[in-house]
Amino acid sequence: MHFDQRTQQALREVGLSQADIEAASEAVVAATADDAARIESFFADVETVHSDMDIAHSTGSVVEHDVEYIDLFTHAADLRGYLRFSNWGVPVEDGRVLSEETVELTLGPTVDDRVRFTTDPDSL
Repeated sequence: MHFDQRTQQALREVGLSQADIEAASEAVVAATADDAARIESFFADVETVHSDMDIAHSTGSVVEHDVEYIDLFTHAADLRGYLRFSNWGVPVEDGRVLSEETVELTLGPTVDDRVRFTTDPDSL
């Protein structure tokens, strides 16, 4: 089950049955898997994306990236994986779809930040 013991207890205390808690847990797992698929599809359909990533020696607020691939996996509510650009890559620690043109990822070490990626640089 997705929810830890404290969360399950709190949900029971506010009146949810065990069946309701299990259904909510399954919904979280399904939503996470759906988001992962949508994020992978977003990157699979483009060669170049723009981001608001803070990069040393960058002169602008919007950065362009050539995408090689993204590989995501899920476990319960966790969404993790790896995003590879043309000459570097970074672990993905979470993500969400903001629109058809924009996704937001939490990137791990070396970036350690939430970054928006888009096909429309004007939307950043």
